[in-house]
Amino acid sequence: MLTIEGKIINHNNESFGRVEIDERTGLIVKVSPAKGLADIECGEECLVFPGFIDLHVHAREDVSGKQNYKEDFTSASEAAINGGVTHFCDMPNNPIAPVDDATYAEKSALCKKAAVDVTLYAGVGPKTAPLSSGVPYKAFMGPSIGDLFFKSQAELEETIQRYEGQYVSFHCEDPEILDKHRGEPTHEKRRPAEAEMVATDFALYLIEKYHLHGKLCHYSLKDGLRKVKDAKQRGVDVTCEVTPHHLYFDETMLTDENRKWLQMNPPLRKREDRLALIEALRKGEIDFLATDHAPHAIAEKEHGVSGVPHLDTYGAFVAWLIKEQGFTPQEVARVCCHNPGRFVNNFRTEKFGEIKEGYVGSLAILDFSEKWLVKKENLKTKCGWSPFEGQVFPGRVKYAIVRGRVLKNN
Repeated sequence: MLTIEGKIINHNNESFGRVEIDERTGLIVKVSPAKGLADIECGEECLVFPGFIDLHVHAREDVSGKQNYKEDFTSASEAAINGGVTHFCDMPNNPIAPVDDATYAEKSALCKKAAVDVTLYAGVGPKTAPLSSGVPYKAFMGPSIGDLFFKSQAELEETIQRYEGQYVSFHCEDPEILDKHRGEPTHEKRRPAEAEMVATDFALYLIEKYHLHGKLCHYSLKDGLRKVKDAKQRGVDVTCEVTPHHLYFDETMLTDENRKWLQMNPPLRKREDRLALIEALRKGEIDFLATDHAPHAIAEKEHGVSGVPHLDTYGAFVAWLIKEQGFTPQEVARVCCHNPGRFVNNFRTEKFGEIKEGYVGSLAILDFSEKWLVKKENLKTKCGWSPFEGQVFPGRVKYAIVRGRVLKNN
């Protein structure tokens, strides 16, 4: 039995208590008042969270092995543990995409090597159809990284109607608008706000018409959030993600030196968008902090590939939200643990996202007694770089516990 004592944080309560995890089953068997003599005793500067769950990760491994040089399930899980992420959901835009029962099963076999829990998305592409079992799906509305995308709204709707009632996450950028702006001089102008706004309208239309459990990925626009909020109020089943990079960086911070390193899809937006995203996450109008971890090699970034890695820095970024943006620990637990736990619980037999008896015994323990400088040598991701290099965060992950196993202890 592994025992942990400290300040326990759930989305709806905080208490100084004791957590007991059965190391054989990996489940929490008891949560009770503290009584001392625990295996791990956390001081006043520590917070004990349910293990963080990242709903948007590109681990890059598939049966082809063509992109294992970027990341694989082993290195992705090492980076996740470094950041306190004990469960992540992997995206399907691989060279051999998981789009049917056979390809999904092949990729599922690969992710068993991961040291953390992994839930796989299946891909939605032209002419695909739902799998025989309940899984989450990802639809790329326009070109991004990989070949799994649609060229028009009509083509997307023709496919989506087959997924009625399913859990579908959307990358919201309209393909026709992207094509119209492909000759613009900067990445930000080639992928304008208009593309995300138009795609948002169409995604909400599809979610409502086909009774989808919809999720909008890595959202970046203040004005679009109003559309999502209005849709929720009229009963549309839609949720929304935001990334660390859209909360921390904006267009005003771009320079000739960092522009390639801060290139992603959708791109960075205006300062007013960034500040609105922070407030929407705090208020619960955005449901999930999800990284869109994209571990491209340094040489690829130098040649203009979009995407940035984040798994290693997830917990440190959470510390920034608490100490520098005024988030309460319970607000963090809502968007990093409870809400994503509710999402993955739709596809799992065990329960994630809370420190509660019967739930999976995975924890992330943040330590605010010392700051953390992000350096290359501190990273576990195979790509070996971070957009936060040189940044000092006000706390760090001290312990990461996965199913009763202490995988990080420093």
